[in-house]
This record gives sequence, structure tokens and C-alpha cells, in this order.
Amino acid sequence: MILNAHDLRKKARQTLPGFAFDYIDGGADDESTLQHNKAIFDRWMFTPPVLKNASQRDLSVNLQGTRLAAPLLVAPTGYNGMLRRHADQMLASAASRAQIGYMQSTVSTASLEDVHPAAPDNHWFQLYVLKDREITLDLLKRARQAGCKGLVVSVDAVHFGNRERDKRHYRKPMKLSLRAMAGVAMKPGWVLRTLLPDGIPGFGNLQPYLPPENQKGAGGASYFASQMDKTLDWAALEWLRSQWQGPLFIKGIMAPEDALQAQRMGAEGVILSNHGGRQLDSSLSPMDVLAEVRGLVGPDYTLLIDSGFRRGTDVVKALALGADAILIGRPLLYAVAVGGEALVQQTLTTLIQEIDLTLAQLGCTRLDELHPGMLRLR
Repeated sequence: MILNAHDLRKKARQTLPGFAFDYIDGGADDESTLQHNKAIFDRWMFTPPVLKNASQRDLSVNLQGTRLAAPLLVAPTGYNGMLRRHADQMLASAASRAQIGYMQSTVSTASLEDVHPAAPDNHWFQLYVLKDREITLDLLKRARQAGCKGLVVSVDAVHFGNRERDKRHYRKPMKLSLRAMAGVAMKPGWVLRTLLPDGIPGFGNLQPYLPPENQKGAGGASYFASQMDKTLDWAALEWLRSQWQGPLFIKGIMAPEDALQAQRMGAEGVILSNHGGRQLDSSLSPMDVLAEVRGLVGPDYTLLIDSGFRRGTDVVKALALGADAILIGRPLLYAVAVGGEALVQQTLTTLIQEIDLTLAQLGCTRLDELHPGMLRLR
């Protein structure tokens, strides 16, 4: 029986070949940040008030003109076609049905044009800035034409993290080991759901820009990594601000002073994130700096957060400390790998129900009634 994210993870481990599971499940180096991201939520405990009428509750939130039925967005994640064919469209469609936000990665398997019909009202685009500014401009043009509501610029993956769990599956760069290939052979269901009839998936958004020999799989990933703009700085973000007229969010902010700088340069919001523990190991959790950042940017600035969220109580703790909404990543990837769109919908429904129940048990009828005084440090 699948009741929560922990059950989903166990089932995904049984469903996916080892290399695919570790790609979505692993972190950098010793994975201390990966573990800290989940453990941090035990630091705060609720002090629930009683005898308050919370029989009717409203979980909706407005993010820069986009109304969400719950304070959630699907986090941008890359190469989801490795988990299941059409996984990006499934995630987008499930988000649309739940009336929450969907952020599509630059390195998604499906293209912007293919995904937008599945999430026409809540589609955001996450951009990795490339060396070739003409490609970057073309991606922005396509995002505008597709109708994306906001642009999310990731700034914490210019230098890819050392993900040793991934590396153990390869005998040399981009070549699976014999053991890993044997693991693939043991998962015929995954092969049917993922590789047939078209074989190894490619990168839908990048397809127009990739050389023919790098259109699919590991070759495309390696080529893309080589094209990342290693000189990315605040001046580049100011240039992007001038090129995008809609809401702009900077993702990967951890230092409070960087959040303040993003606000000053005209970004409509920031996303506190350590990239799910996949980049710099031994970095703090975004939850460690959330309250401080909220104090710096003020009460009205849009502040989003991700990394390690698994339960509705996790979400409510972040909301109480100052977040406006939360990005959910791994639990939904486990879900789409195991059960496709239906299980993603079920997972979102369960998470929203947990948020709603937690709100009721805290005696709140709206999200803006949450505040830090409802929490105590353990």
C-alpha cells in the first residue's frame, strides 16, 4: 500500500533500474546535505492552539498573478523521460488538474511546445543560461510563445555536483557498467514503459540546438554540460531581466544577502534551494535561512522554497516561517516512475489533504494565519 512519499521511494527502487533510481534519489559527495534536507523538519514542533473554528479552510495562494489552489508547484526536474515515456506531460497534466504550478526544466525530455497544452494555465519555464546567448534568447522566445507564466533562472548548477552514486553505474563516462546493464535487463517493465518504441529519449527543448550525434541520452547530457555558462554573474541576470517582461524568479539562492540582491535587481521572487542536496554537499538546508531571508526582503516579496519536502507538515512549517509556496520534486518523480499520471495525481491529492488537515489542527482557516509563533525549536 502506498500512503506517503516513503512508500513511493521504496516502490520506485523496486520499479527502476539502479542507474535510473540513483539518478533521481542520490546527492553529492557523502550526501550529508541530502540527509539534512529531510532531517531539518524535526527541528521545529507545532504548538497548536485549540477551540478555534477552522471547519472551512482556503489553501489558495496568488503568485504574481497566478492563482494556485494550494501552495505547491512541481519543481523543475530534468530528463524525466528516463523514468517513463511522456513523464513531463504527465507531471504537467497532474499539476493542472490539482490547480497548482508546474515548472518545466530546460533539460526536460519533452519540449515547451509539447508540454504547454497539458498545463495551459500554470506553466512556468526554468532556464539554465548557456554560453550561446542566441540559444538562450530563443528559449525565452519559445517560452513566451508557449504562454509560460513565469521564468525561473537556476543559478546553483553552473558547476555540476560530484554525484558519486551516479558514477558507480558507469564503467567510463556515459557508458553503463555490465552490472548496470544487467540491472536494466531485470526490469522489462521499465524497458516497455520507457524505451519502446522510440529508444533512449532525447532532450525536447534542446533538440533544435544539439549536434546530430548528441541528440539523445548521455551524449546530449554531456554536450549540454559543456555548454553551460560558467561565467554566470549578477550582470548576466540583469541582462536576462531586460529580456523577459514577465515574472522572474531566481532559483538556488541560499545566502540571505543574495536574496536581497535579487530583490534589488528587479526579480519578482527567489527560490531558496540547495538543489535537493545534489550540488554542494555540507550546505545548509533552505529551511535554515528561510526566516532570516523573509526578514530581509520584507513581508510582500515572493519567497519560494524546495529541498527535502515530503509531508504536509513540512510544507506548513515552511509557510509558517515565511514561505509563500513550496516546490515538490522527488516524491512526484517516484510517483510518475511507479504509476504514471494517476499516481502523481494521487500523491498531490494526499499532500494537499495533509496540508489541509494540518491547517485545521492549527486552528487556521487561511494560509496567511500561519506565523512563526506556532512553532518551537525542538
